[in-house]
Amino acid sequence: MSIEIIKDTNLLGVFPCLGGLSQEEWTKAQPFAKRFPAKSKIFQREDAAVYGMFLLSGTARITVIHENGDESVLNRLSAGEICSLLVLSGLSGRDYPGSLIAETDVDALFVLRSRFLHWVQFHEPFRSTVFGGLLEGTLRMIDMMGVKERIPVEKRLASALLRVTTDQEPLVAATHQELAEEIGSAREVVSRTLLKFARSGWIETGRGWVKIIQRNKLDHHLCD
Repeated sequence: MSIEIIKDTNLLGVFPCLGGLSQEEWTKAQPFAKRFPAKSKIFQREDAAVYGMFLLSGTARITVIHENGDESVLNRLSAGEICSLLVLSGLSGRDYPGSLIAETDVDALFVLRSRFLHWVQFHEPFRSTVFGGLLEGTLRMIDMMGVKERIPVEKRLASALLRVTTDQEPLVAATHQELAEEIGSAREVVSRTLLKFARSGWIETGRGWVKIIQRNKLDHHLCD
């Protein structure tokens, strides 16, 4: 992949820290771009042993599976961010601990892990971006864990529904189990809360979907 094709992916617009890399560096990195539809797996443990990844567009969530089989959301990524767990697992030589799941349609660019780590060590603009992202990602994870402890399920669910919808696109394609994993709760609790929202006329629900009917009511509920 040439520098011209790299520019066509808008990589340098989203990650300007990579602007100083030479054609030789890109050739060694063997980059390729790929699009992933919403809800598909972008990156998981076995991929992390081979590739580094740059999120060019869309949003994704990092999920982990616990020993009891439950899955929970550990962190989120937006375009222009680098997964802190990916960097730490690469630098420590340990396995990547989770999976990266597309929340929306996602464009990602992959490079060989060896070159990704080489850039961390020897390309100062990239290193600064990576470690700045590590700090932000760590703070976000701490904040997400704190939210689960201090904010009621109803507000967490309302916030999650509002975050992934708009006035123009009010439909959420998600099961009750997926929403439970999203907010760190049990499916039964989410089902009861959705039923309460529906009885209030704020939403409509069906098998695998939720439609926001009164967005302002959900938004007001967050402020109560």
